[in-house]
Amino acid sequence: MIELYYWTTPNGHKITMFLEEAELPYTIFPINIGAGDQFKPDFLKIAPNNRIPAIIDREPIDGGEAVSVFESGAILLYLAEKTGKLIPANLRDRVEVLQWLFWQMGGLGPMAGQNHHFSQYAPEKIPYAIDRYVKETSRLYAVLNRRLGDREFIAGDSYSIADIASYPWIVPHERQGQNLADFPNLKRWFESIQARPSTIRAYEKAEAFKSQTLDIERSRNMLFNQSAETVRR
Repeated sequence: MIELYYWTTPNGHKITMFLEEAELPYTIFPINIGAGDQFKPDFLKIAPNNRIPAIIDREPIDGGEAVSVFESGAILLYLAEKTGKLIPANLRDRVEVLQWLFWQMGGLGPMAGQNHHFSQYAPEKIPYAIDRYVKETSRLYAVLNRRLGDREFIAGDSYSIADIASYPWIVPHERQGQNLADFPNLKRWFESIQARPSTIRAYEKAEAFKSQTLDIERSRNMLFNQSAETVRR
């Protein structure tokens, strides 16, 4: 059984998408990041960067003590290796999956996140910052669109953790100032993953927690006013 410490963010959706696709039993422990649950001592023991998602695997494949993992990319890789699913066994195909997993972790996620911040949360709307991150998001969409021009999925013919990592960051494309019609290969890929039963189930899980989301002002203070002093406390 996997214990999933989760909230309804793109990075949280990655893990429910994997777990539903792999049909791996799990229990959700909600971490309401707008209410500050991510700063509670018990959560920090498994997620020292006070970010969701995190997991505890009570039945690791080595048969030893429970394993805890934080960072969504690390969790996807851990679960893929645990189950032998959604990651190729051979070297060359595995490299394709891993480099696009890290592309999402280092590029698409952070840049789209800054896009969201400056367009949705920042108390002062700074045109330069908004334009900077909307353009960078569009560039990354174009990279993915080109990649998908001659293959069904990001890493080739098979659905993988590379697709699972990127999909939730494309879901809020309208908020990011993007039009999927401008990226036809990406649009085709997005719609095919959106229709997967495992994706539908994963996003249905999120519905139970949406009513707990706090207002933007309170969330802003909780999420974006952290510093080294927050960690030292």
